[in-house]
Amino acid sequence: MWFKYRSIFTVILLLVLVFFSMRLTEFDLSKFKEFRNMIDFLSQWFPMDFSKLPAMIHDSLETLALAFLGSFLGLIFALPISFMAAVNTSPSKYLYHFTRFSLSFVRSIPEIVFGLILLTALSLGPFPAVLAIMFHNVGVLGKLISELIEASDPGPQEAMKAVGAKKGFGYLFSILPQIWPNVLSHYFYRFEVAIRTSLILGFIGAGGIGQRLFNDFKTFQYSSVSLDVLMIMILVIMVDLIGSYVRNKVI
Repeated sequence: MWFKYRSIFTVILLLVLVFFSMRLTEFDLSKFKEFRNMIDFLSQWFPMDFSKLPAMIHDSLETLALAFLGSFLGLIFALPISFMAAVNTSPSKYLYHFTRFSLSFVRSIPEIVFGLILLTALSLGPFPAVLAIMFHNVGVLGKLISELIEASDPGPQEAMKAVGAKKGFGYLFSILPQIWPNVLSHYFYRFEVAIRTSLILGFIGAGGIGQRLFNDFKTFQYSSVSLDVLMIMILVIMVDLIGSYVRNKVI
């Protein structure tokens, strides 16, 4: 029987949670009656101001470099850590629990918090933002890759042990080829997230197209804002297409 009576309790519980969440967030669809104000606001976005396009392209490339470097360094550091955080490859139980706790701790701190700390310590600019994205990605990718390692087929590992391979080389050549397509998939997703994160970090002085977008909003240059948004959309779509192409080639 597909229907169970306890499903009624689940539905009621969900409805109660939705109701209280709507109360706490002041969810009110009647506010859309002022939608004309939004139309008037958006009408100021056009036509786009292309006079600043060269500077926007430079800022977009800076954002792309910032997001790429932060997520790539995060992957480089997360890979060895993930083997220590996987129960089937960790050298000891204590190191496993310590690494898992450390990854959870780093992952729980948003990039914006890392950014505020590092921008205060290292001054304004994209470098602190790179470190902020890297630290957070170490926590996220470390967890995701460790779960891939734990779910990997043990057969190749047993074969490597049988021929006398050392543990490090055994893990490298028996586990990594299995999980690499999924690792790339996670990486490109985090790369996309890093682009959006770098926009927020730009609001606090990290540079890139995010800082330009924030300044254009503050100065009411909405025709420039629309072009900023277009450049951001192009960046995200471009990274998604490149990621799909690379994944298809690897798989």
